[in-house]
Amino acid sequence: MKKEQKKEKELMNECKRCLLYEMADRDLYTRIRRTIEAIPASMRCEEEAYQARLASCKTCEKLISGMCRVCGCYVEVRAAKREEHCPLPGEKLW
Repeated sequence: MKKEQKKEKELMNECKRCLLYEMADRDLYTRIRRTIEAIPASMRCEEEAYQARLASCKTCEKLISGMCRVCGCYVEVRAAKREEHCPLPGEKLW
């Protein structure tokens, strides 16, 4: 493994309050984007709401490396679904 790839992997493991698009693993992000795009439009929230949800997730201490430590989801996928909500017990962020 190249030094740059190793360093990127180390940074990814330590990225608190980061979303996947901000991290080094482009392959994973590409797969997640495809998953989001496969959600039927009628089940996806509007872009403005989606961005607001992600902004809320970025403020949460439970977000690490693009995943929610409460439920284990990739927040970028969960936030894209209209009927989903923040899984944080008691004080849902969205």
